Amino acid sequence: MSLYDDEKFFESYAKMPRSAFGLEAAGEWWQMERMLPEDMSGMSVLDIGCGYGWHCAYAVSRGAAHVLGIDPSEKMLAEAAACNARPNIEYRLAAVEDFDWPEGEFDLAVSNLALHYVADLDAVYAGVYRALKPGGAFVMNIEHPTFTAGVNEDWCYDGSGKIRHWPVDNYFYPGERKTLFVGCEVKKQHHTLAQILGGLLRAGFTLEDIDEARPSAGALAELPEMADEMRRPMMLLVRAVKPRVS
Repeated sequence: MSLYDDEKFFESYAKMPRSAFGLEAAGEWWQMERMLPEDMSGMSVLDIGCGYGWHCAYAVSRGAAHVLGIDPSEKMLAEAAACNARPNIEYRLAAVEDFDWPEGEFDLAVSNLALHYVADLDAVYAGVYRALKPGGAFVMNIEHPTFTAGVNEDWCYDGSGKIRHWPVDNYFYPGERKTLFVGCEVKKQHHTLAQILGGLLRAGFTLEDIDEARPSAGALAELPEMADEMRRPMMLLVRAVKPRVS
């Protein structure tokens, strides 16, 4: 069973702003959006770990002709069908590890906050590369290695409860990490920066853009508590492209 099909976890996840209000409520969206094509007219798009389908709906709003959203959670797909159903969006129950990657079918692949649950990134990269047309782009957002190597993914505090620093430990030991997320114990996969980026290069991709999630200037001005998010990156955003046949 998918983690997101656990009733307690799903109820907690549903209360997050990005779940309830969509892309504009996601702090990193201002960075991820600029990695996506402004005009997706006629494109075929794959959303890996589509969740509520917000990125699928966004692609359609930009002109995509067909969008396939895959997710291993029945509850997530039910929400996607309720919130973001469109005639040209297909939602399919499938874990990324089990997906039968078609050859050269998509112009764009997107994955947002799904791949830090995957142990074998190289296998996913190979599948995405196969599924993209020459010149197709892969835009991914994954939890940053500094974040997944954090101790319980939490700050170190002093005796008064004030944040001291962000701890990082066992960085060069990739693999399963247990942590708390929305009040529940979850299992994630830690990958080093070299694994994440080097794996894309080994798969044949060209790296076009790399960024690390941080609050926008507007968020910092409006929400003073966001200043702590400038002390360590939580997410790593990458745009990679499958080279055109020369």
